Amino acid sequence: MPDIAEKDSEISYASEAGRFSKHLKQSHFGLFHHLRGISVVHGDINVLTPKVRSYVEDKIDLCQPEKIHICDGTDYENSSLLTLLQKEGTIKALPKYENCWLARTNPADTARVESKTFICTEKKSEAIPTPSEGVKGSLGNWMSPSDMNKAVKERFTGCMKNRTMYVIPFSMGPVGSPLSKIGIQLTDSAYVVASMRIMTRIGQAVTKIMNNETEFVKCLHSVGTPADGKMEMPSWPCDPERTLILHKPQANEIVSYGSGYGGNSLLGKKCFALRIGSTIAKREGWLAEHMLILGITKNGKKRYIAAAFPSACGKTNLAMMTPTLPGYKVECVGDDIAWMRFDENGQLRAINPEHGFFGVAPGTSNSSNPIAMSTVFKNTIFTNVAETSDGGVYWEGMENEVDESVKITDWLGKPWDRKTSKTPAAHPNSRFCTPASQCPIIDPQWESPEGVPISAILFGGRRPVGVPLIHEAKNWKHAVFMGASLRSEATAAAEHKGKVIMHDPFAMRPFFGYNFGQYLQHWLSMETRTSNLPKVFLVNWFRKGGDGKFLWPGFGENCRVLDWILKRLDNEDCALKTPIGLIPKKESLNLEGLKDIDIDALFKLDAEFWKQEINAVEKYFEEQVGKDLPSEMKEQCEILKKEIDSM
Repeated sequence: MPDIAEKDSEISYASEAGRFSKHLKQSHFGLFHHLRGISVVHGDINVLTPKVRSYVEDKIDLCQPEKIHICDGTDYENSSLLTLLQKEGTIKALPKYENCWLARTNPADTARVESKTFICTEKKSEAIPTPSEGVKGSLGNWMSPSDMNKAVKERFTGCMKNRTMYVIPFSMGPVGSPLSKIGIQLTDSAYVVASMRIMTRIGQAVTKIMNNETEFVKCLHSVGTPADGKMEMPSWPCDPERTLILHKPQANEIVSYGSGYGGNSLLGKKCFALRIGSTIAKREGWLAEHMLILGITKNGKKRYIAAAFPSACGKTNLAMMTPTLPGYKVECVGDDIAWMRFDENGQLRAINPEHGFFGVAPGTSNSSNPIAMSTVFKNTIFTNVAETSDGGVYWEGMENEVDESVKITDWLGKPWDRKTSKTPAAHPNSRFCTPASQCPIIDPQWESPEGVPISAILFGGRRPVGVPLIHEAKNWKHAVFMGASLRSEATAAAEHKGKVIMHDPFAMRPFFGYNFGQYLQHWLSMETRTSNLPKVFLVNWFRKGGDGKFLWPGFGENCRVLDWILKRLDNEDCALKTPIGLIPKKESLNLEGLKDIDIDALFKLDAEFWKQEINAVEKYFEEQVGKDLPSEMKEQCEILKKEIDSM
């Protein structure tokens, strides 16, 4: 992404726009007769298939943009857009690093908005389970097709007046892979284009493989215009009062309005990769999951593992782990999403459908994740982090990495002092958007078209008491039950209430694209597809002792847990049966070189705790999933209750 002088960029950009506009008016009179008065300032309409052009035309009529920009994904295009964003005040250069940029959003537009995110189906039961009477459902929001059409018309009619509509052809997954899918995102945000270029494969490489039979996911996005027409922060246009993110699985369609930030606007991420992705996966017989993928090599033998953790449970740290045991190497395939499908030999294979990392910055440091820190300071867009007087960035976790003489400006653009300021320097959800290819431990097969072979799946949560360091599922039904009953400590909305344990099944609670009960049935059906199912485990790095301190050191020491998993994959007799699953036999967990590890406390199973746990899970199933719960999950509850009673 080379930089170019702003003046030269504007001249050449205008020149190119005129050339393309003239060419297109001559060669595609039919389209331009329909779009009279709208100029194409970049790109070639010839690269779009008739189906795509029809979609674009329809949304032009609705949104009424002034200009059209068809993205080609080139360095030249990217430099031009970055120059434009600088001119508009949306981003600023960070001269301390190579080609890095800082964006500050409207303070009202800083995170995903679950309450304004909906699945649109003919029947409500197709989208979300029916909770018990008087219980508020927490497994998604539903909207009818007629209400969706009304909401879209109200918000999108004329929403791109005096703006450019960018047409982004993108691939989720390696271009041309049988495991990949294609999307077309229309947006009025150059920031979104620059970010999508990092997070997905966009432009010419994608359009070259498309023909009129190619299916694609339709993604419409606008930052919006407030109903009163007043834009509080012109450098970051948005309409937070009317923000809405809609998904229509039957039509493979995503519509997002009012937010320019993250998962609300980069529609390839949670919207496509998980919500629409999971519905496509159900139809086609595969899995779209909120999982990291890592490769681990032990003495020359390599395996791949996928893992699903809720937020703040060490997901990125595990994906980029530096093992402490000799003879081990960990390589990263992906840190957030896994698309997994059984091949003709019954082997589960996975791709990371993304092309970049969109990571939470606070907490990332050279002590917690040195690999991430060596990845992000080049070709990266930072959003809502703090800025340093020497042209760099700062966030909570970097206290030891920024000299005290350096002055800090917080994410709101105000001076910040690490001794006296009472608010965080960086927004807690501030992000880095960085190319995955820059990761020093990126796996050589991370873009393999056939995907990498998955041998094990991990679930994990932040559980301070009761749950052992690791246990293995007894069988596939029990494995699905493990995922379905996943719980994790989270901060309560009212901070003074302290920590609460939240249900987060499969670490997917905000991301299901269809009824969770049907999702469980889909997972259960995997047992009929192969005799080579991966082994499934549940890990808990966060158990505490009576003194409130963590019993396990975590980070690179987690390779010791992976080591035991590898033993189990080799069918070593190193597991002990318990009511909740298989745990390591004495001496089978490699603790060499570690001091003061209370192994008994790490694996202690308290019958009273587990009675409460199964009661909480059973209550959750009954209240949130109800009649949609597969009978196999009820059976697993009964089996666990009986075995706990016999402890």
